[in-house]
Amino acid sequence: MPNPPNDTVILKRELVGLFGHMQKIRKELAALNPPGSPDHFGGMSEQLDAIVAATEGATNTIMESMEAIDTLMGEARALAADNPPLNAIFDQVTDKVNTVFEACSFQDITGQRISKVVGTLKFVEERVNTIVLTWGRDELTKVAVQIKEEDPDKRLLNGPQLAGQGVTQADVDRMLGQDAIDKLFG
Repeated sequence: MPNPPNDTVILKRELVGLFGHMQKIRKELAALNPPGSPDHFGGMSEQLDAIVAATEGATNTIMESMEAIDTLMGEARALAADNPPLNAIFDQVTDKVNTVFEACSFQDITGQRISKVVGTLKFVEERVNTIVLTWGRDELTKVAVQIKEEDPDKRLLNGPQLAGQGVTQADVDRMLGQDAIDKLFG
């Protein structure tokens, strides 16, 4: 009957698994980053910064639209000053507009939280690398850990690209040609 693994073996196995998972993340990020990008976590930071920028842009569009709605509501209220039922509806719309303004504060919080995530990922990577160096790669290669792919098709999905990267609609149009596009949507 084999001996159960001791705490050191379990810890080494977990460390190798964590290190392997980090390497897998690095490979996935490398696929997203432009060729030659040296800092994969920096690339992740760029991706997260793009999320913050897109969220900020969407939030600004929402807020500008809500300001325009509020202005139109003011104009409509002035035209219907002697209509209490209509003014009650205007009050409800103004309340909803204010609710949307309040909800748009998520963007600032999102940006702060994303920055914390990037910092935490960098911290974890530094600590794992320090432990790997302390134990030594030769010692840790004795512990085999299988990193399982959750969804084999996931690696094929790259999601939205950063500005100036990826395939544009014009590229797709050139690849397919207008006849093929017309057939798809014809």
